[in-house]
Amino acid sequence: MRLICPCCGWRDRREFTYMGADDYLHRPVPDAPPEAWDEYLHNRTNPAGAARDLWYHDPCGTWVCITRDTITHAVTDGTRLEDAQ
Repeated sequence: MRLICPCCGWRDRREFTYMGADDYLHRPVPDAPPEAWDEYLHNRTNPAGAARDLWYHDPCGTWVCITRDTITHAVTDGTRLEDAQ
């Protein structure tokens, strides 16, 4: 699989470290009520189609938000994390 780094272009997947779905960007504040944390931890979506994942590009040190299709694994976008939020 090839992923796109906004700094380096298309690269082999082995240059990246997978860090999970972009749900991490939308986590509740630390003092949020238990219901908010329960919703965040246990009721995530599992989309068939477009999904956003967080990847770390090891050679250049860039955090990248990758948009890919969960059915075909086709990568359609790679955005620096600072620009994706």
